[in-house]
Amino acid sequence: MNKRDLIEALAKEVGLSKAQAKKAVELFFDQMAEALANGDRVEIRGFCSIFVKEYKAYIGRNPKTKEAVSVAPKKLPFFKCGKELNERVDH
Repeated sequence: MNKRDLIEALAKEVGLSKAQAKKAVELFFDQMAEALANGDRVEIRGFCSIFVKEYKAYIGRNPKTKEAVSVAPKKLPFFKCGKELNERVDH
């Protein structure tokens, strides 16, 4: 399922126009992204939680040349599956 499929399903299920459904889906994802950018945690009970993990700088290795490479610190979103979703997928 992609974003377009989600918009079509929402429009059909709730009886919205595709433009209204698109706006709702975009608002949902924009708010999630904004919360993560602010360092907040996003939790949808039974489905998932998404939070930002901070990784420190480290010395890595280029696998092709075996040369040591400095890797800058970074922040990445981390997805953790909820219990209900996990049970539904792993039936």
